[in-house]
Amino acid sequence: MDNLAAPKVQFLQRQAASLLLYQSVLQGEVGNAFLDLLQSIRYTEADGRNCLEAYGTFFQSLALRNQNWEEYLITQILRTENPFSRHCQKCKFANLPVALISALKHDLQALQHLYECSSATLSIWVQTVAHLATSPVVWYVEQDGVNRPHELAMVEKFQQTEDWTEVIEDLAVFYQQYGSGLFAEYTAIRWQNGEFIGVPHPDTVELEQLVGYETQKATLLKNTEFLLSGQPALHVLLYGSRGTGKSSLVKALLNKYGDRNLRLVEVTKSELRNLPAIVERLRDTPQKFIIFVDDLSFEEDDDAFKALKVVLEGNITARPQNVVVYATSNRRHLIREFFSDRPAPKDREEVHPWDTMQEKLSFSDRFGLTLTFEPADQPKYLEIIHHLAAIAQIPLSREDLEYQALQWATRHNGRSGRTARQFIDFFQADLTFTSDTKATIK
Repeated sequence: MDNLAAPKVQFLQRQAASLLLYQSVLQGEVGNAFLDLLQSIRYTEADGRNCLEAYGTFFQSLALRNQNWEEYLITQILRTENPFSRHCQKCKFANLPVALISALKHDLQALQHLYECSSATLSIWVQTVAHLATSPVVWYVEQDGVNRPHELAMVEKFQQTEDWTEVIEDLAVFYQQYGSGLFAEYTAIRWQNGEFIGVPHPDTVELEQLVGYETQKATLLKNTEFLLSGQPALHVLLYGSRGTGKSSLVKALLNKYGDRNLRLVEVTKSELRNLPAIVERLRDTPQKFIIFVDDLSFEEDDDAFKALKVVLEGNITARPQNVVVYATSNRRHLIREFFSDRPAPKDREEVHPWDTMQEKLSFSDRFGLTLTFEPADQPKYLEIIHHLAAIAQIPLSREDLEYQALQWATRHNGRSGRTARQFIDFFQADLTFTSDTKATIK
């Protein structure tokens, strides 16, 4: 490569290697592709093949994320988890260690140099190294608001600031309000094999799609508002018949309140033994968390039962105000009870057997709120049908719609919100398919 570009590439590599807090910014697919490209530009083969391959990998990594290099770099700064972002969530900026601020200034200056190395500049360097007549295509896309509004504002602030060390306090406030790491990037998270996993495509169900249980919905919304406002919120058990929309109602909360720092953490029954540790991991973060446990029930002497009991009732550790448990179940009494459990006068195996049985029966009472979802009768089922049909714009008369919906319920899973959803989805798909087929034949 030419004598002018070589020192620049070497300088950028040193800047990347010198990061103290933000190494993870360059550890993703895009960051690794960027570093590999710099290395290939500096030490390329005579015909430049490895450099061209590295540029193709870099181009593809940006295209898959639909982000420019500059926007990607700033977004990673906002989302990365490091000692500075963690400290900002726990104490005021004025109380941060001096060494931490110095390290941050160094890293922001280094990252700004990498930011100024645009894709266009890299393309020109590749053209020179590979002896091409024209420079390779540069990946560029107009900013389309993919980022959340608060992120977009910070991206613009970085872009408009000549010296990134001037945004340190703004960055600290950002971390304090919105957090960092996985919880900043994802609104839906799953606990799996001892770690949090981001869910890139959470369920898109909206509250407006759910009808028929308005009292239960209003109560759950009010309790969630308490959580978001920092007021004491209650743990909630949503109990009732299958297909009544219990799980959908909880998931719909995320689509309503996700932009208000609400996060939904899904924990399966098999992972409930880790629940106390999960709650402690969520403490001292700016987000508000609903731990979602679907289809909850226990066997006798289940370790998961004991772990959930600790979280619901508390222990010597203070309960975090930013975490609640929302559980759904088809069983009113969450622990299975057998007739053999009921004490008989001749029972000599336990001194106080009634106490044991009452503990089983009262476990659901440990939830502060129990919302009951009774089975849908015919009027409620048809109310749900009409509501969903209006949203889907089904072109049927009221009589025909009700007749077909009732026929569907008879032949399938009975009257419920789930059955109504399945009927509308099938009917809409069939209608679209038939229309497309007729248009193709013509």
